Amino acid sequence: MPTYVAFLRAINLGANRKFPKADIVRVVEGVGFTDVQTHINTGNVRFTTPMRSRARIEKTLEDAFAEDRGFDVPSIVFTIDELAAIARDAVVLTAGRHGLERHYVYLLKEALPADTVAEIEGLKTDAGEMVVRGRVAHALLGPGYQAGTVDPLRAAKLLGVATNRNLNVIATLADKWC
Repeated sequence: MPTYVAFLRAINLGANRKFPKADIVRVVEGVGFTDVQTHINTGNVRFTTPMRSRARIEKTLEDAFAEDRGFDVPSIVFTIDELAAIARDAVVLTAGRHGLERHYVYLLKEALPADTVAEIEGLKTDAGEMVVRGRVAHALLGPGYQAGTVDPLRAAKLLGVATNRNLNVIATLADKWC
């Protein structure tokens, strides 16, 4: 049976968007998915399901989360093979850049049109640059990056529905689940 990882967007932010790990597991199991595991409290969940359609899996999760929580929880799903490839690519991108301060991996619900990819990759500044690979955008932030800046390259509005994790979380998930 195929194994997937869902990255949940905008949970456990503020008082009104709480979604504890135990509740995530309960809801995911409640829709019939099995072998459910979570990692830290930022919305990383691994599961198996006989479903093959990413869009159908995402909709199933989003509908169940909205019903349980009372707010939308965008879910971005990858196979474990895709996650392993994302982690490998992230390590290669980091290794080729000296002086890198941060590496954030933006996980996208949909692949971007070529003109949007070109626009995003053209946002290079002293803070860093973005590299887009399919449904993933890597924010490679250098010495010009100011810690705590949410969107230093001003790319978030171009990414569509997305969530991000730092390189350490992506590498840890790949090691743990792939």
